[in-house]
Amino acid sequence: MTTQALPLDQVLLGDCIELMKTLPAKSVDMIFADPPYNLQLQQELWRPNMTKVDAVDDEWDKFSSLEEYDRFTRQWLQAAQRLLKDTGTLWVIGTYHNIFRIGAIMQDLGFWILNDVVWIKTNPMPNFRGVRFTNAHETLIWAAKHKKARYTFNYHAMKEINGGKQMRSDWVLPICSGAERIKINGKKAHSTQKPEALLYRVILASTNVGDVVLDPFFGTGTTGAVAKKLHRHWIGIEREPTYVEIARQRIDAVQPAPLLPAVFDVRDKKRLAPRVAFAQLVEAGFIQPGQKLYFQRDPQKVAYVRPDGKLKLAADGFEGSIHQVGKHLLGGRPCNGWEHWYFQRDGQWLPLDALREEYRQKCLPAASPEGEQLRLLEEPSDYAAR
Repeated sequence: MTTQALPLDQVLLGDCIELMKTLPAKSVDMIFADPPYNLQLQQELWRPNMTKVDAVDDEWDKFSSLEEYDRFTRQWLQAAQRLLKDTGTLWVIGTYHNIFRIGAIMQDLGFWILNDVVWIKTNPMPNFRGVRFTNAHETLIWAAKHKKARYTFNYHAMKEINGGKQMRSDWVLPICSGAERIKINGKKAHSTQKPEALLYRVILASTNVGDVVLDPFFGTGTTGAVAKKLHRHWIGIEREPTYVEIARQRIDAVQPAPLLPAVFDVRDKKRLAPRVAFAQLVEAGFIQPGQKLYFQRDPQKVAYVRPDGKLKLAADGFEGSIHQVGKHLLGGRPCNGWEHWYFQRDGQWLPLDALREEYRQKCLPAASPEGEQLRLLEEPSDYAAR
């Protein structure tokens, strides 16, 4: 098949493996995949009140053998791998029926697993037969394209969502139900529709404004709906015409708030700030050659500032950068010197990081918010790569 231009913000009808082959290589920032689970149900499920359980018994979830499922899995993962940018990541969700097989194949193909996230359902379906534990969770695998890949992770945004604490790998969220659940004639339109809250967390954690998100098993379009709300581009691939039509109508109805970069950009502002070398502070007179610095405000751990921006320990004469000397004092453990070295001003202890911020404000030109917004609208992929 010939390669086509990237069909941004569209639902493509057809086989995901064949359609992914037509898209440009290294063109996608993140892929979220909710593939068939291969549940292989052997019999109908009934509740204690003798009502039938609306289980996953769709034709698209049926495979003749584990070998066939593995071949299918390897093919779509290879196609996904080709589409991902070197900085891109892949999310795959599944249950115990398939997730371990998928994970092994991902590792065989060279993906580097970053986390396995457990989605703990607050309202799972009970085990009506009472012969095993209730399946109250699903597993998501988050992986980079290769071991040394640089990838997006909006750590501070996840921390805020988690009440100011580091986000853990166990996510407690309800299943898709109520008004969010799409139904046709009173029945579920899709048997495995995912809640928007789950996709919100996935997309916010691992993409930036203007990034391209691909979902090769699009279903009723949850990924596209959330991506649109967050001002990410999206591409959906779905082989069932009914789902395609539902997804298109659903996403067309989404009206995101106007794009304001200062609002929607959740990247860590410290990481985006212009780099400043400690020697620049010395050169500009923000700190003086020969001045004393104190490690972790300890008067016994003193270093002198050299004219070239290096430090010299008073105790044993060790020399190096603010990070190297800090590492030496910590017995070889990594050290961010900006946060661990302090100086005194007007009787107060201040970290070097505060001095670095003063330098940025006084000596570096400020970016224009209007210019940044215009550039973002014109070059979304460029914005995402910064």
